[in-house]
Amino acid sequence: MKITKSDNFLANILHQRRQKLATLINFPTILWSGSRIPRNYPAVAFPFRASSHFLYFAGLPLENAAIRLEAGKLELFLDDAPASSTLWHGEMPKRAEIAELIGADAAFPMAQLKSLTTNAATIAVQDSLTQLQQSQILDRPLTPPKSPTGIDLELTKAIISLRLSHDAVSLAELRQAVAVTIEAHKAGMAATGKAQIEAGVRAAMESVIISENMTYAYPSIVTVHGEVLHSEHYHNPLQTGDLLLADVGAETSTGWAADVTRTWPVSGKFSPTQRAIYDVVLAAHDACIDCISSGVEYQDIHLLAARVMAAGLVDLGILRGDVDDLVEMDAHALFFVHGIGHLIGLDVHDMEDLGDLAGYQAGRTRSSRFGLGFLRLNRVLRPGMLVSIEPGFYQVPAILNNSENRAKYKNFVKWDELEKFADVRGIRIEDDILVREEGREVLTGKLPTKALEIEELVAVSA
Repeated sequence: MKITKSDNFLANILHQRRQKLATLINFPTILWSGSRIPRNYPAVAFPFRASSHFLYFAGLPLENAAIRLEAGKLELFLDDAPASSTLWHGEMPKRAEIAELIGADAAFPMAQLKSLTTNAATIAVQDSLTQLQQSQILDRPLTPPKSPTGIDLELTKAIISLRLSHDAVSLAELRQAVAVTIEAHKAGMAATGKAQIEAGVRAAMESVIISENMTYAYPSIVTVHGEVLHSEHYHNPLQTGDLLLADVGAETSTGWAADVTRTWPVSGKFSPTQRAIYDVVLAAHDACIDCISSGVEYQDIHLLAARVMAAGLVDLGILRGDVDDLVEMDAHALFFVHGIGHLIGLDVHDMEDLGDLAGYQAGRTRSSRFGLGFLRLNRVLRPGMLVSIEPGFYQVPAILNNSENRAKYKNFVKWDELEKFADVRGIRIEDDILVREEGREVLTGKLPTKALEIEELVAVSA
């Protein structure tokens, strides 16, 4: 980790964040960063990713560290690297240097944390080794992040309220992630004509991200099987007639994410049926973005997408019936099963380690409906939120061939007509939208979405 001392900008924003936290809770908080997880043996580990809650207040991806927050002050707990580690890892910054950079009020070795844990709240981290350390140092059992109790629940709610809206530093980081992500998608389109398999396009996209000293915010989805929502296989050949769905986003070195999906024809030209479905998805995408503003219910945006999708599928002869009736019975969800989007921030699905505590407004619970049960965000939008808008159309065999679905929707789906669209496995279009007091800003707006512009970007490589 490289430490620079260009100015106190980072320290100032971290100071502001913990001051805001101090107005919401009146007890100490201890947040752990986490540790590396061995990939196969201790010396070879998975890339380290610090806890996002730690990052929000500490600013740097420190390993095996903790911070104690109380009354607006921050104490850093971190052991200096032993001299013997220099051979393997190079010269590492000292605890005092790091403390100065992040504006810590004091800094101590990790061993001193044990004496300062009385009545402290926390949030359990993801790796089990650090969870055990948390429990031992606090001398109490920990509940999972999605079901905290007592002061841990109070802390969780306070952090959610802070992280829902992004400050200037957060937005600067998010914009950097977005800019690199846009270039990665353009590189993927340009590489398609020469790539033999999906991995070739993935490599072109991720090389852009890596060259900017970033990582990918989640396992990249680059697949001709767009009906598999989170496919992580890249061995399939790219063939004329295929659509390639790429859901790839960059993450900055301090953890801020972007999340973008585009779908394009491998040949550089959509077939008539592919273009028809693509335009339906794009219509839903555009309609939803146009409705984003502070005070708008996010679930209403999802239902708008459902109505636009249903209307488009009626026009194409795939569905029959009244649009509102079709949405009420979730007929659209046969093809658009997931929610319209989610929060974006330090996590690509921001704060989803907290379950629905972050995504769902107080007093709201997930619906049991087929067409609403996968909605990740159910809140009134407020300024500073960053959300994704990502409608899609998917032909998932397990859904479409399900006997119960066939029976329930037999009078509303023209199955013979649907067969004409067999060359459309999956299409998704996703952008990152900043909610403003009035209206919205499409942070990813410089990456085209219209079919003809997509074709032009891909055709350059053909």
